[in-house]
Amino acid sequence: MFLLLIGLIIGCEKSDSDEMEYPHELVFFTENYAPFNYEDMGKVTGFAPELLDEIAKELNFKPEINLLSWNDAVSMLEDTPNGVLFSMVLNSERKDRYNWAGPYAALEYHFYTASGNTLNLSSLEDAKNVDAIGVVDGYSITIYLESQGFSNLVYVDSQQDGFDRLLQGELDLFPSDRLSAQAALQASGHLYYNVKNIFPIKTELLYFAFNKEVPDEVVSDFQTSINRLKKSGFIAQLSQKYLNTSDIPGVLQIYTENYPPITFMNNFGEITGFGTDIVNEIMQRNNIFEKIKLTTWSNAYNMALHNPDFCLFTMDRTEQRDTLFQWVGPIGTNDTFFYVRADSDITINSIEDAMALDAVGTVSSWFSDQHLRDLGFTNLVSDGDPGTVVEWLMSGEVDAFVCSAITISDILQANDFSFDDVREEPFTLLSSDFYISFSKNTPETTVNLWQETLDAMQTDGTYDAIYEKWLEN
Repeated sequence: MFLLLIGLIIGCEKSDSDEMEYPHELVFFTENYAPFNYEDMGKVTGFAPELLDEIAKELNFKPEINLLSWNDAVSMLEDTPNGVLFSMVLNSERKDRYNWAGPYAALEYHFYTASGNTLNLSSLEDAKNVDAIGVVDGYSITIYLESQGFSNLVYVDSQQDGFDRLLQGELDLFPSDRLSAQAALQASGHLYYNVKNIFPIKTELLYFAFNKEVPDEVVSDFQTSINRLKKSGFIAQLSQKYLNTSDIPGVLQIYTENYPPITFMNNFGEITGFGTDIVNEIMQRNNIFEKIKLTTWSNAYNMALHNPDFCLFTMDRTEQRDTLFQWVGPIGTNDTFFYVRADSDITINSIEDAMALDAVGTVSSWFSDQHLRDLGFTNLVSDGDPGTVVEWLMSGEVDAFVCSAITISDILQANDFSFDDVREEPFTLLSSDFYISFSKNTPETTVNLWQETLDAMQTDGTYDAIYEKWLEN
C-alpha cells in the first residue's frame, strides 16, 4: 500500500517555465466509468481526466491518476489525507464527509428495461413492485434507492454486468444515465437500442471530492479554476466531445418546476411565467448569464438541499424549510385549499374532515405535503408531478387534491380539464409567501445582490408590471 501511494503522489517536479510550482501534493483516484473516466491504451482519459489536466496546467502540477474499482477508490480517498476522487456525486450521505469542487457535469438517471419488455412505470413507487432492480454497490443512485425503501435491489458487479443481466432477463430494471448506458452496452457488444428508458429518477451533479485533510485553499483553487473554465467555454467543449452536449452546470445552478403560471414551459419550449420573469430580470440587471432548467419539484428540491451555488424558484417559506435555505423575496403569496371533483359529495371544513378521507393527493416535497405529514396525516398519496395527482383526482383514485389557488387552473388546463371540473373546499389549509431560494452553501454576497435587485425592481415599478402581466386576473 505504501509503495502504491508513493508512486501516485504528485511531486513538485521541476517546471520548464519560471512559474512557481504548486505547493501541495495530491493523490488522484477514479474508476472506469466511461465516458467520464476510463482507460484507453494504458492511459486514463475521458471528460474528467482532461478537465483535471487543464486545471493542473493552470495550477502548475502534473497529475497522476490511479484507476480502481469504485469501492476501492472511495476507501483510498478516505485513507489518504491528500486524496482526491473523481467523478463523485454530492449527496446527503457524502456531503459533510468530503470537501467539493464543481460541479462540472450532470447525470440524468432513468430506469432502463429491455426494449421488448412491456413494463410501464407511472411513479417511483411502481418500481418497488417489480421483482428485481440491478444496482452497483456504493453508487449514488444505489444509495438513493436504498434510502427510498426499495427492497427488490439486486447488487451487480458493474454497469456492464447490470445491463448484461437486464438483457438476459435476470433483472427487470437497471438505473443509469444515457451516456454510461451506451458505453456499458457497447463494451458488451450490445446496442443502446436493445434497451429503453421508461422512467426518470433524478439528476445528480458530478464533482471532485477531497479528503477533509486537504487544505481549503486547494479546494478553492480547484473551484476557481473550474468556474473560469466554465466561463471560457472549455468545459462546454469537453462536454461536446465526450457527452454530445454543450449543456453543462453553470457557476450558479438555477432550477425551477412546472408550476404555471408561476413557472412553466410554453409551447415553444421556453421556460416562462411570473417567477421566471422575475429571475430573468434580476440576472439581466447583474450581467448573469445562466440557463434556467426545469425539472420535477422533488428532484430540484433534493438538489437544492445538498449542492452549493444552487438557486430554486419559487419556494414557499415555511417553518420547516426556513433554516434549510437562504431566501430572496417574498415575491408573492399562496393560499392553499383542498380541491374535490365538482360532482363529489365530500365537504371539507376542517383538518379532521380531510384526515377522515380515504386518500388525499399531494405533490412530493411541496410545502403542503410537508405540512400535512407534520400534522399526522396517514392517508396521503403523493407524486412529483402535479398533473399525475390531478389525473388521480378525476379518476377517483384520490378524494381530494391539495393545491394553491394561484396555480390550480393552469394545472387543470394543462391536463385537459377545467376549473369547472373541480370544487374548492371552504377550508383554507395554508396561506404563505413564496420566495426565490438559495442553498445554504451559496455565498451570502450572491443572495444579498439578488435581494437588493428585487428591492430595486419593486421600487421602480418593474415588479408590478410583471405581476400584472401574469397574476392580475
